Order: sequence, then structure tokens, then C-alpha cells
Amino acid sequence: MKAIRVNEFGEPEVMQLEEVKEPEVLDQQIFIEIKAIGVNPVDTYIRSGTYPAKPAVPYTPGHDASGIVRKIGPSVTKFKVGDHVYSYRTISGSYAQAAVCHENQAFLLPDGIDFELGAALGVAYSTAFFAMMHRGLARPGETVLIHGGSGTVGLAAIQYAKQLGMKVIATAGTDAGIKLLKEQGCDFAANHHDSDYVEKIIAATNGYGIDLILEMLANVNLDKDLKLLAHSGRVVVIGNRGTIEINPRDTMGKNTSIIGLAVMNATPEQLAEIHALVYAGLKDGRFKPQISKKYQLSEASLAHHQVMRPGNNGKIILLP
Repeated sequence: MKAIRVNEFGEPEVMQLEEVKEPEVLDQQIFIEIKAIGVNPVDTYIRSGTYPAKPAVPYTPGHDASGIVRKIGPSVTKFKVGDHVYSYRTISGSYAQAAVCHENQAFLLPDGIDFELGAALGVAYSTAFFAMMHRGLARPGETVLIHGGSGTVGLAAIQYAKQLGMKVIATAGTDAGIKLLKEQGCDFAANHHDSDYVEKIIAATNGYGIDLILEMLANVNLDKDLKLLAHSGRVVVIGNRGTIEINPRDTMGKNTSIIGLAVMNATPEQLAEIHALVYAGLKDGRFKPQISKKYQLSEASLAHHQVMRPGNNGKIILLP
């Protein structure tokens, strides 16, 4: 089978399409014939060698994928051959024509949900729902700010917040992104490049402030986030690309909190809960991922350049 291989850490061009041996299926594992692959920013951090947890090289990148179960290990009970599934993580890497994952790393796709949409679910919806349900403790009636709402995690968070009964404010950096946020039903959308976006958001809450902020770029926004929070407000840090100086006193007067998140810390039980909700929402139409751009597997380096550019407004996928 064909797979992308990273033989050394570096720029996107270190990824090469190679012929590799199909991975073996061990106990509690499933073998997926991949039909679509999701590209995430974390894939680029790992490939560059800047991510704290580095795989041994050579390796095949990627976590998100969707496809058809072709083989199952002896003790697998969650799936049968022929099931349509999507993965949140894999053992062998998802940038390939096939992958192996533990049965707890995959989830059923409802009938009628195509593989391209399935490839946009695993990391994005796991991250968004883990941030809101388990780290941010989102509650009906609260106001949430989704900073970077036009990305895949942000869009998933908007959909969850709307069905939970929250007031939803979100930001994007382009006119197309703002348009998408409004189409998603946000109560207020702001361009985070505007010099007065903080004042606009405060005005949109009638001066009350924000109960929960989901932050996709903390090294740029965290200082301003702390000034946006209402009493007992929380910032969940989902994405970060560097350092930032803040004044801790900004957290003290209003008893606010900065909460870190790494979705790899979610337990299998938490993931099962999250994806049971995802399944139900996909089935009845409450949740629907957005596809931004599509590339062939051989164009993985182009996808890695693109995923780090602003204004993608949805998921970038690879087609094997």
C-alpha cells in the first residue's frame, strides 16, 4: 500500500509518498481501508520536530481518517468487517491507504454521512467537545467566545454550544470567515484583526463579559482574553504557538481561570461519551463539519503549508 513517510523532521517537503507493507492487526485492533484523511495543525508540529512528544522516525503522520473496516482483531467487540468508521487516533498513521487503530480510537459513522465528512470529525470534535464538556464545564445560558471560530475545532464548538443553549460569540480573520460564522448561527461575530474587537465583544454582552472562552491562539490573544472574562469566567487554551506576557492580577479580581487542554489526556470513557453525542448529532443534522480544501495523498506537503495559513474556514482533507 502507499503511505506518506517522514524520514527526518523538517519542512513539509520531508513527507514522501512511499510503498510500504500493510500494518498487522493485533488483538483489540481494527484495520481500516481509508477513504479520506483529515489534516490537523498538530500534524505539522509533529512533522517539524517541535512537538514535545516526537515519534521515532521514520513514521506515517496523521490521526484523523474515515473508511471501511476490513479486518478485526480476535477480541474486538465494537466493530465488524464492513462497518463505516472514523478514527480519532491511529497506531500506524492515517496518511495512508490503510491504517490500524485500537478499537477505542474509532467510532461508527451514521448512515448517510460520507467519508469526507467523516475525516473531519475525530480530532476536531474530540477537542471541541472535550474543551467544553470536560474542561470548560460549559452550561446552558452562559456566553461563550470561540476565538478562531471558522476553523474545524471552532465550528464544532459553535454547533455544540448552540444545541446546549449558550449565547455564542465567535471571531474569524476574514470576511468569508465572518460570513460562515453567521451562517452557523452565531449571535455575534467579530474580526479579531480589528483593533477594537474587544470593545465590540464587550458591547455584545451588554458589558457583562464572557463566561467561557475557547482559545485557539493563546500566544496572541490570552492577555486580551483575561480582560474579556466575566466573574468566574474560564479560558480553555486549545492552541498555542509561542509565549505571551500576561498580568496574573487580571485573573484575581474576578476569580477567573486559565485551563490547559490536551485532548490526548481524555479518557476512553470521556471519548465514548463525546462521540456518542457526535453520532446522535450527525444523525439528526445538528452537527455537520465543513470541508475547506481537498488534496491528493501525494500532495500532503501542500496540505501542510495550507493548514497553517489563516482563512481555511473548515477542514483540509487528503484523498488516498
